[in-house]
This record gives sequence, structure tokens and C-alpha cells, in this order.
Amino acid sequence: MNEQKLYTLAVLVDNEAGVLSQVSRMFSRKGYNIESLAVGATSDPETSRITIEVFCTEDQITLLSYQLQKLYPVHSVKLLDQTNSIRRELVMIKVSTPTSAIRNEIIQISNIFRANIIDVSIATLTIAMIGDESKITGIEKILKEFEIIELVRTGYVALERGLQSIYEDTKEKGEFNYGKNVL
Repeated sequence: MNEQKLYTLAVLVDNEAGVLSQVSRMFSRKGYNIESLAVGATSDPETSRITIEVFCTEDQITLLSYQLQKLYPVHSVKLLDQTNSIRRELVMIKVSTPTSAIRNEIIQISNIFRANIIDVSIATLTIAMIGDESKITGIEKILKEFEIIELVRTGYVALERGLQSIYEDTKEKGEFNYGKNVL
């Protein structure tokens, strides 16, 4: 029996209004909850890359990949191998610092985790950190001992290691010329 696990999909789509809605609606219609979603433009301003993480079985992720490929604005879909991918997320955490001793302690914690302090006020520190799940969970767990005022996470972005890319073996290869002007 297929066991559910977390899968990561990289999807290249047209960079235009409504595309993200189409993609997320497809998951909703099929009854899947998206665990993480990150979207951004690529080196080609007409193309965006969506990174989607979803819990499902191997058979279900195969079906979802085929369904995504059928959507008109989708150029390519690639299932990323967890062992051959780099996954990172950005987290920003605003922490209450009512005393200088607490402020100094939070600064030390930030340094240990190699996080950046991106805003300072008399009563708060805002920390930004990029990392994998264990690193983000670790700093979040420690900072919960203080008063976290606000916390926001971006969702994971992922790339394959080495020379592999989403552009390999896709219908885009040969059809589009990324980053080159053709006269």
C-alpha cells in the first residue's frame, strides 16, 4: 500500500494573472491540501516558477503531475527528489524585548542560528533567517520562550543539486530561448 509522504513539485508557468489561482484550484478540486507554496518570476520575466509541497501517495503525486501538465499556462512540471534537492524557507520573527538583557539574549540566539536582525526598536527585534525545516523549527522553538509578537514563513523554494534543472526534458526545450536575444 502506498504511504503518504511529502512531495515537492517545481512548476514553470506563464507569469500572468490568474495562473496561480488555476493551479491551486486544481489541488482543491482533487481534495489535496497544499502544505507549502512559493511563487516567483524566473530569469525570464514571462515565466514564473511555483514550488508546491503536498502530502500524498506516490500514485497520487503522479496523477497530480499529469493533471498539472494539462493546464494551459503550465510549461513543465518536475517532481523533485528529496535527496537530490536543496529546500529553503525564509522566516521573519518579531520578538518582544522589554529589557536590554532579553534583547542581548535574543541577539546571541540569532548569531548562533546565523539569522539576521533586520529591524530594531526599543520594544522589539525582528529576525530574518533562511534555512531548512530543522533550523527554522529550532529557532522558533527557542524564541517561543520569549514573547513572539509576529511570525511569518514564506513556504519552501527548492532547486535540484548539480546540473539538473527543471528545463531538462520539457516541452520548453528548443521552443524558448531563455535569457538570449534572437535577432
